[in-house]
Amino acid sequence: MVSVTRAVFGDLPSGAGTVEKFQLQSDLLKVDIISWGCTITALEVKDRQGRASDVVLGFAELEGYLQKQPYFGAVVGRVANRIAKGTFTLDGKEYKLAINNGPNSLHGGIRGFDKVLWTPEVLSNGVQFSRVSPDGEEGYPGELKVWVTYTLDGGELKINYRAQASQTTPVNLTNHSYFNLAGQGSPNIYDHEVTIDADAFLPVDETLIPTGEVAPVQGTAFDLRKPVELGKHLQEFHINGFDHNFCLKGSKEKHFCARVHHAGSGRVLEVYTTQPGIQFYTGNFLDGTLKGKSGAVYPKHSGFCLETQNWPDAVHQVKLQPSFSVLLCPRSLCMTRVMTLKSGLYDSKVHVGGSLLQVMIRKPLAKLLTQHLCIFISILCLQSLYPV
Repeated sequence: MVSVTRAVFGDLPSGAGTVEKFQLQSDLLKVDIISWGCTITALEVKDRQGRASDVVLGFAELEGYLQKQPYFGAVVGRVANRIAKGTFTLDGKEYKLAINNGPNSLHGGIRGFDKVLWTPEVLSNGVQFSRVSPDGEEGYPGELKVWVTYTLDGGELKINYRAQASQTTPVNLTNHSYFNLAGQGSPNIYDHEVTIDADAFLPVDETLIPTGEVAPVQGTAFDLRKPVELGKHLQEFHINGFDHNFCLKGSKEKHFCARVHHAGSGRVLEVYTTQPGIQFYTGNFLDGTLKGKSGAVYPKHSGFCLETQNWPDAVHQVKLQPSFSVLLCPRSLCMTRVMTLKSGLYDSKVHVGGSLLQVMIRKPLAKLLTQHLCIFISILCLQSLYPV
């Protein structure tokens, strides 16, 4: 049984509209989502003692999301990650995008999907947001209709994206939630154990644009194929953190790609995807100046993101992975089941099966999801571990 409640979260300046909050609650999970940027503002998950904690970084008031802040919990687009120099050529025409990250365009530009008010529709077990991105918005070609649907089923939060373009345009959507499985407001993520199932990564230049090389992880700090405790790993390799795309297996079929475990609470985040990449970001640019929920501050390395995606700067670096196009053709409807957050008792590993994804868990029973995927898919399974 899922309850959906609707409330005013705040009013935009100059009468630009009212932002609403939608709270989805089951017996296992509670999530708050606002219509500004389709943003997840809170996600409460129980630990092994049965105590619920909010595990995503963010703000209690609308003003926090209107200030300059690092995309906490938001849907970003049209194109997640960076496009070099904010330009690309399509069908012989050069398009110039808004520049908002050094010399590059990041996460859709100055006013991307995270900084707009979406139209909500309440569902029996969730909420659907929609908007029309007009032709030329932030420099992108074509009108793009987008729908983002959040539904809750027991311990599973599912996000479904749909997009339709009037002309060919790049599209690469993701959710930019920052997680701290010890609970938001915990000072760092150094005690989190990380695994990423990738044999290669993309080295980047000083502006975080891929250099064009696909480098093996073997013998480097990027070899996360076996679990590493993050803090010790950063010290061992003398690195500042991660903000890199990890190159996955290249299969368009679903596959496991990442897992994060917090031993202290027993919480686990597992990621499945059909996309060719995942951006692992360890909050390197968080600096403690933002005041978050319950008076928390968010210093460097106080949260992490796992953003399944097409590779960064894919409009320029097509030859690196030609089988995965970032372009959405006109009149084609892309339906993408993007995210599943799952919490519950379990005493088995997670396996993949069925036509899309089947999570084999003895307690509780998992759901089988089936959906044809076009542009972007990520499956996240967030689970609370309990002693059996």
